[in-house]
Amino acid sequence: MANMTRKDTRRRIRYRIRRKVHGTAERPRLAVFRSIKHIYVQAIDDVAGRTLVHASSRDSEIKGEGNIEAAKKVGALVAQRLKDAGVEQVVFDRGGVLYHGRVRAIADAVRQAGLKI
Repeated sequence: MANMTRKDTRRRIRYRIRRKVHGTAERPRLAVFRSIKHIYVQAIDDVAGRTLVHASSRDSEIKGEGNIEAAKKVGALVAQRLKDAGVEQVVFDRGGVLYHGRVRAIADAVRQAGLKI
């Protein structure tokens, strides 16, 4: 345990979060993945094992770097797609990273778009 890498630590945190957070068709899990350059969001129905909607900073509507402004746009885009699919509530899965910066910007944008987290 003394030789754990950052990757191992993040994996343990992610699994600990996933034990508590489960998505359904009515209330999907909003999973966030943050890479160095981009940010990706998926709304996942864990019961059926399928992705309902997705958005990223690589989408043609956003087409920018993965900074906080792009994260706000990604959050608004995924919220709009979820509303079009008839979803009003989501469960937020931060993916093992801190609720800070780009991850928080996505959550705030989803809330401002009218979805309940």
